[in-house]
Amino acid sequence: MWALREINFEVKKGEVLGIIGKNGAGKSTLLKILSKVTAPTAGVIKTKGRIASLLEVGTGFHPELTGRQNIFLNGTILGMTKKEIEKTFDAIVDFSGVELYIDTPVKRYSSGMYVRLAFAVAAYLEPEILIVDEVLAVGDAEFQKKCLGRMKDVSEREGRTVLFVSHNMPAVTNLCTRVMVLQCGKIYFKGNTERGINAYLNSNEVIFHDALLQRNDRKGSGAVVCKNITFLNSKYEPVDAVVSGDELNIQIDYKAEREKVKYVLFRIQVLNNNHEIVFICNNEHSSELFPAIDSHGKAICTIPKLPLFGGVYYLNIQIYSRESGLLDEVEFAKELNVTDGDFFSSGKIPVIKKGVLVSHTWRMVNE
Repeated sequence: MWALREINFEVKKGEVLGIIGKNGAGKSTLLKILSKVTAPTAGVIKTKGRIASLLEVGTGFHPELTGRQNIFLNGTILGMTKKEIEKTFDAIVDFSGVELYIDTPVKRYSSGMYVRLAFAVAAYLEPEILIVDEVLAVGDAEFQKKCLGRMKDVSEREGRTVLFVSHNMPAVTNLCTRVMVLQCGKIYFKGNTERGINAYLNSNEVIFHDALLQRNDRKGSGAVVCKNITFLNSKYEPVDAVVSGDELNIQIDYKAEREKVKYVLFRIQVLNNNHEIVFICNNEHSSELFPAIDSHGKAICTIPKLPLFGGVYYLNIQIYSRESGLLDEVEFAKELNVTDGDFFSSGKIPVIKKGVLVSHTWRMVNE
């Protein structure tokens, strides 16, 4: 079976091409081939200029080297002189925000620090072509905004070419001059960004009839995989639907190939009907990475007061290790049904349903 077949496209200088499609469509394989990480079985790729790639978290850096050493290593690989690298060094460090840890081995970085430095290196070492896979989801919202701004500068002001893979449709809309939709290893659509996104959303059939463990459209090494997802109420009883404002416990059953996989992150992305991320939960941000996990077990994420309006939502699941990168990722792993509730305990249910519900209070101050 071909991972990619009959792929034929051209990207012009200064253009930002969005590449979208569900897991297993061939997006990452295409970028690896364009980045010369993987050689194509057949066909020809013609590129002009230096290529800098930001693919999976952990790609391109030597874990034993410091941030400083990795910057110079990457620049050298791109064919830059020491003087050229030194010229952009301060901008890279400033953009990444890891100045305090620049002389620390990157194996001690958090996933967010790793991605910030990796993006800064890729964007500032002056490549003619910048290739960015779906790694920005690891960073926080502010850094993602900085990255999108930098990519816009790279294309509009510096005339460089950007290939951008993302499931964040608003980001694709704001950044990309056109899109290419992949489906089952082939080009499903190529052209206008808005029409391409509509084609992707309309063709993206969410399949829930397969047992989660049997899904073959997942990404990652498979060293740890998500077996099942269960929704639990405040009494830890399984539920099919949850009410706005109620406690929701999301139980992830997993299995690992070996004992004691270290420094593990579980990430849940909650998407709305337009497949836009509404919010993200992960243990690294709320507490810390799990130091080690057993060969099988359960990870439970507790949301004390569900901030969602009534409707249908979807969960993407990712399991990541600071030591060995992406372990498992499943898009549309579970459907979440939410019914409207008295979120504010006021006896009123909001009529306008947009965004998320936020607990808040009001008071009047007389001058």
